[in-house]
Amino acid sequence: MTAVHVPGAPLVEADQLVSTSPATGAEAGRLPVATDADVRQAVERARAAGEWWAGLGFAGRRARLLRWRALLAKRIEQLAELVHVEGGKPVADAIVEIVTAIEHIDWAARNAARVLGPRRVRSRLILAEFSGHLEYQPYGVVGVIGPWNYPVFTPIGSAAYALAAGNAVVLKPSEYTPATGQWLVDSFAEVVPEQPVFTAVHGLGDVGAALCRSGVAKVAFTGSTATARKVMAACAETLTPVLIEGGGKDAMIVDSDANLDAAAEACVWGGMTNAGQTCIGIERVYVVDPVFDAFVDKVVTRAGRLTVGPEGTDIGPITMPTQLDVIRRHIDAAIASGGRAVLGGPDAVQPPYVHPTVLVDVPEDSAAVREETFGPTLTINRVRDADEAVSRANALPYGLGGSVFGRRRAVAIARRMRSGMASINSSLTFAGMSTLPFGGVGDSGFGRIHGEDGLREFGRAKAVTRRRGRSLLPSMTFDRTPTDVARLVRVIKTMYGR
Repeated sequence: MTAVHVPGAPLVEADQLVSTSPATGAEAGRLPVATDADVRQAVERARAAGEWWAGLGFAGRRARLLRWRALLAKRIEQLAELVHVEGGKPVADAIVEIVTAIEHIDWAARNAARVLGPRRVRSRLILAEFSGHLEYQPYGVVGVIGPWNYPVFTPIGSAAYALAAGNAVVLKPSEYTPATGQWLVDSFAEVVPEQPVFTAVHGLGDVGAALCRSGVAKVAFTGSTATARKVMAACAETLTPVLIEGGGKDAMIVDSDANLDAAAEACVWGGMTNAGQTCIGIERVYVVDPVFDAFVDKVVTRAGRLTVGPEGTDIGPITMPTQLDVIRRHIDAAIASGGRAVLGGPDAVQPPYVHPTVLVDVPEDSAAVREETFGPTLTINRVRDADEAVSRANALPYGLGGSVFGRRRAVAIARRMRSGMASINSSLTFAGMSTLPFGGVGDSGFGRIHGEDGLREFGRAKAVTRRRGRSLLPSMTFDRTPTDVARLVRVIKTMYGR
């Protein structure tokens, strides 16, 4: 009996990975599936290319990265259409994603020399005869394992920074969006035709595992927490360092002095953009009692206006067909445990689409609150005050992003959230700010992309000391005398003994 292919699901056919639209089933592209030997060869080629790329220096890499940025900007509609066809994302959302990626390429290219280049570091009195110097040297080859939900923005968030730091990059795109990943590396090859500095390998999870074991110097992974553990285990075999962005279950807190219209608008956007398939998407909302009913009404009104469908809509299909079962299970569990659907509900799941769903009064131990849903659903619960909201927001092992709406206490609340990032009186905005680091804590991962921390993530710190004079307090030598040691003791007591 022949299995029926579900639109959007990855299909391997005659050693080809076939990508299809989750909305229509139309073919979006087909790429050769890489064997273990193919992956190793790709990394070896990248290693040689990386030496050439590093040799260009910051100025040479900056010029080429800015040309790549310009190429993406000129072809933004073409790339957005591919993202739309392959993953189902509305074209407008795809354009926003690409715009953000372009901004990150620009910032990384322009700031790599300042952040990573050689600089003098102030020495201290005990070693005053030495000068200190610091620089960040490239790892060599960085493996990037990208997700399907943001197939441009997320891989570029690692790849552009790794490239700016002087590394070559081998990308393993998600099997759900391989054509988009290949488009990125092909466009880069147009502006850097000399060497295979940025390449891709395609396939299912075994290809990602092969990349981890291929001899790359570092792996940057974005995906589920469960897969992140597998990536770490594979990398641990060779002590290959990893940067992990795992799952999330981000919370929004709405305080009593919040602008409710602005909060509702940001909540619906943060929870339902990209059909809710956003690792930093708002999935849980905690609203203080005095404004709870008014806030829920505003969210329902806004979310109820969203359109769903394949073309020209606000919400497209669920990209990964198996996620539909997760979304359905979470909605059912929320209602079975006493929650109420004030918009949508079980009937909202209409494959390959899920219509906006807002659930209230959902118990905190429900799967809809505790597990990543990855659909256009929100749970909104009432709390006594901001302290209870923070306590509930921090109760899960995830800690990626978050949002706070309020005035007097908003900054203090945001600081108390156990998360790598937070937006005040907005949602998701930290992702687009190229000057800020992006990453989580706990089950949401560790390490950072974006900003200065993101650049440093892809460079090894190299410390150098250089003698510049005679030692006044000789200590690190067998030529020291008892008098030298006594003088050293007196100096230390004088400096630090008070």
